Amino acid sequence: MPPHLPDPVQYAVPAFIVLVFAEMLVARARDKSRYEPKDTLTSLSLGFGSTIAGVILGATMYGIAAWVYQFRFFTIGWAWYWFVIAFVLDDFAYYWFHRTAHRVRWFWASHVIHHSSQHYNLSTALRQTWTGFFSLSFIFRLPLALLGFHPAMLLFVGGINLIFQFWIHTEVIDRMPRWFESVMNTPSHHRVHHGINPRYLDSNYAGVFIIWDKMFGSFVAERADDPPVYGIVKQLGSFNLLWAATHEWIGIARDIWAAPGWRNKLNYALMPPGWSHDGSRDTSEAIKQNWAATRAEREQNAWKRRTSSSSAGDQAAAQSPAG
Repeated sequence: MPPHLPDPVQYAVPAFIVLVFAEMLVARARDKSRYEPKDTLTSLSLGFGSTIAGVILGATMYGIAAWVYQFRFFTIGWAWYWFVIAFVLDDFAYYWFHRTAHRVRWFWASHVIHHSSQHYNLSTALRQTWTGFFSLSFIFRLPLALLGFHPAMLLFVGGINLIFQFWIHTEVIDRMPRWFESVMNTPSHHRVHHGINPRYLDSNYAGVFIIWDKMFGSFVAERADDPPVYGIVKQLGSFNLLWAATHEWIGIARDIWAAPGWRNKLNYALMPPGWSHDGSRDTSEAIKQNWAATRAEREQNAWKRRTSSSSAGDQAAAQSPAG
């Protein structure tokens, strides 16, 4: 029998609320635009709805994990070091879920809710999906149950992971010490993840350990000369709660209905967000490529102007009389 493990998120909720209000006060003193009342209310309401969905469907997801656990390769115990190992492996699984959630539209339809705010503050951390069960996002952690980690342990370390990710949703903290930034996810790294600047798209998927992004080529550092702009490429444009929770699912349904042929219909769910059968839209990859090409062209033109100006100066100096 597994030991009784508390839900760490339940204990953290009061601290979340206190920290949101504390950040509001700091933001009000520094820059009132960091908090927009309607946006904050939408984020908090989405968080409340996500909690309700978790209560309703959490038992089903736990039951699926318990069923998979029956076929485990090993029986892993409850010593403290197994919790540490489970935490690291769970974060690794989260990285691949998160990366897939940005690269496959079906998973993005749930995850986009978290990115739909044009503000970046602690209330944004609570802006969570209502449809995670429907999108099957929990399947990324099932291999850990198959490996032999008990679902109760996975639920516990997953809660710790979620708590860690709360504090990185802020602009109040600039940078952490270099040694910390090199290993751990931080507000700076996660601001990049929420940025819609072409430089920042589809990067920094880490939950706790930024080393996964560095290992798998998805890390981008925040730059002072390119401050993040938040939201989604096609901004939500509404504070309507139901639209915020379901707009991408509605978009998928519309595209599938109008798409010619079954392959195109399937691709509107499985290809990256922004994919279209006729090329009329841009994926994030296309946006980055276009941005890089434009940037390279600007740099080349600037180099030509500098060399042309330098050559003209040399000629003028050569033609001028000596002495």
